Order: sequence, then C-alpha cells, then structure tokens
Amino acid sequence: MTNDNNTGHAPLRLGVNVDHVATLREARGTRYPDVAEAARAAMAAGADSITVHLREDRRHIQDADVETLTGAGDVPVNLEMALTPEMLDIADRLKPRDACLVPERREELTTEGGLDIVGQIEAVRDALTRLHGAGIHAALFIDPDARQIDAAAEAGARVIELHTGAYADAVDDAERETQRKRIADAALQARDLGIEVHAGHGLTTDNVGAIAAIEPIVELNIGHALIADAVFVGIAEAVREMRAAMDAGRRALR
Repeated sequence: MTNDNNTGHAPLRLGVNVDHVATLREARGTRYPDVAEAARAAMAAGADSITVHLREDRRHIQDADVETLTGAGDVPVNLEMALTPEMLDIADRLKPRDACLVPERREELTTEGGLDIVGQIEAVRDALTRLHGAGIHAALFIDPDARQIDAAAEAGARVIELHTGAYADAVDDAERETQRKRIADAALQARDLGIEVHAGHGLTTDNVGAIAAIEPIVELNIGHALIADAVFVGIAEAVREMRAAMDAGRRALR
C-alpha cells in the first residue's frame, strides 16, 4: 500500500455504511430514498467503498439493493453478513468486492459486540475459505481482544474489523482512553500477525480522530452518525466532514 504524502503513513480509507438510507425508505415502504443514489453521492464526495448489512430480517437493506450495487460495477461494495448458509450463498452469487462476517441477533437494534471466533474456528475457517475462493476480500468483525485476534489468525483471516463500540460509548475520558488503548494494542497485535486492520461502530466526527491516529488501522467503516449528519447537511457534505475529521486524526501520526 502506498503511503500518504502528507503523513508518511498508510492512507486511511473511509467506507460509508448506507443502511440507514434504507431504514428511512422502509419506514414508509416507498421507493425513496434510493440506496444506490446515496452510495454514488458518498463515493463522489470521497468515500472509498460502500458498506451494506443484509440482515436476516431484512429490516433495512434488501436483496435488491445488494444486487443493484454489486451489479452496477461502479461502486466497491462491502457486504456485512451473518455466518449462515443463506448469506454465504448470496455472497457467492453476487460477489461483492468485500465481505465482513458479523454476529447477528434478531432482537438487537444494531450489532452488539464482535463475532466469537474462539468458539467456532472451524466454521469461520470454512466461511473464509469459501469467500476467498469466490474472489471476495473477507474480513471478521471482532472485539479488540487478544484471544479473538489469535483465533482469527488461526482461522485464516486476512482482514479484521475492530469493534469500536465500547470506545464510542465511554462515559468519561478515562474509560475512553482505556478503550482506545485496547483498540490500539489489538491493532498492533493483528498487524504483527500479518492481518490488515479496519475499525468501526459508533464513530462520529467528534470521536473519530483518536481512532484515526492508530497507525495500523487502514480503514474505518462509518454509517449511523454520518447518515444522521446528512439529514442536516446532505450526504456529500457529511462525507467530506467525516473525511476531514479522519484526516485530522491521521495527521497526529507525524
């Protein structure tokens, strides 16, 4: 990977999650707002890829959204998906550029915690083998936990995405720093194992800087806060503002 000319470190990519554009559409069962249009607007404003989570209950993103985005050929798609035969079949058929295996419970409002790799290494290894065999860059969404990272390496992971929820939800500066250090230590561990490191969940323009400053992390995936900001400033400006906040954090690596 080439280095950022301004920092001397690997550039930080931004994946924009457009799930909640679909949430707004599904609230009324309309044809608008259009997920593909939102994805292209985000890309034009500086996003590097588009993330969509096709959940089992189809609460927001629908199969047709994934088919449209992957079929268009002009949007790099990262498909978040549960480790189930149905989702593996869909990924194998539609072949998004990237996929990220995530835990999923029907009753949760959003993804709670990372995927347990320790307890299902063989199943994860089989899923990664299938996704890699289909030419899909596959990642595992996991907590910043040393045991889970070691298990991810054992399962053959090439990429992990560290769950930043505990950092984002911290109620005071001391807890926030504890969680930031936990993420930083996990990122270093993964890099030392030869695993590419991404991160995401709960990140906003106010808190993203400290995560962007963790040198092994090369990609952030951000959705809810960015789409919320877009209500007020539009998706293009929301992407630009998030990119600026990320870049400001990355410059701390100088």
